[in-house]
Amino acid sequence: MKTSLGAKTLAMPTPVWCVGAYDTDGRPNAMTIAWGGICCSKPPMLAVALRAATYTHGCVAARGAFTVSVPSAHHVAAVDFLGLASGRDMDKFAAAGLTPARAEFVDAPYIAEFPMVIECRLAQTVELGLHTQFIGEIVDVKIEAGLLDDAGHPSLPGVDPLVFSPGSRGYYRIGESAGAAFSCGRPLLKK
Repeated sequence: MKTSLGAKTLAMPTPVWCVGAYDTDGRPNAMTIAWGGICCSKPPMLAVALRAATYTHGCVAARGAFTVSVPSAHHVAAVDFLGLASGRDMDKFAAAGLTPARAEFVDAPYIAEFPMVIECRLAQTVELGLHTQFIGEIVDVKIEAGLLDDAGHPSLPGVDPLVFSPGSRGYYRIGESAGAAFSCGRPLLKK
């Protein structure tokens, strides 16, 4: 028997991403988000949801571009800090000991120390209530060369990304493989 918890944001896990954008003065800023994901495969797009009260919200809206830096678990303290502090009040990159790097294809910064970055051109903005969903067309994905597997794809264990559990409000590492996608369920097709 399942217990009802009501209408809450308890989908789990959610990715832990750091959204980067320049402010109107060209200063780099980044914030940690957990409301985000891929939303279209062709063209490749992802969506991030930000509260209008955040400094980054205004930066993304004004510049029409953003990056998603995917942190490794060993950066968890800096990641948490980027979600606690406001770029309105300080240089969050300097305070966290992180390096802003200029994206190659969009007008936004990314976090040089993080192993993977996704560059996005703002394609659509959807007002949802407390949050605004920024839908970005992915124009490039960059990853540290040593973190590609034999097939040339990002290695999940190599990147060691964080996920967030909204209920417990905790950051977690991703565990072992549970099965091959588009493959392990094939035997059930024959029933």
